[in-house]
Amino acid sequence: MTKFLLPLFFTIFITASTHAAGSKPEEVARAAADEWLALVDAGKFVESWQKLDPGFAKKVSKKKWTASLTQIRSSLGQLGARKLQSAEYTKELSGAPEGEYVVLRFDSAFERKTTATEKVTMLLGKDLLWRAAGYSVK
Repeated sequence: MTKFLLPLFFTIFITASTHAAGSKPEEVARAAADEWLALVDAGKFVESWQKLDPGFAKKVSKKKWTASLTQIRSSLGQLGARKLQSAEYTKELSGAPEGEYVVLRFDSAFERKTTATEKVTMLLGKDLLWRAAGYSVK
């Protein structure tokens, strides 16, 4: 029985690795952004700060981050809807260090602002994980 499980494990592992490697950066970054935005939507601002790109997190303290998000999101109210408007991959971002970025823009509707644009900038880390490196709502 063991000799059958081992080939099955390698087949599953290779298939999963190939699928992830074949994914577009915009798709992988979008999935990471969705997970990160879920923390923000739930009011888990400290956790969202902990999940930021480390270089970005060094520039904004946990206290300032949570205070800013508390102010922004309390003025907007609960999220009603969010739809991806665009996802752009780039290696150059004005005012940012070199790296691989995906800038996601969402058409969003909140309880007290029915037409808004959320912008989430994701940065690919050295560990090959996408993390938030910027967030704004207009």
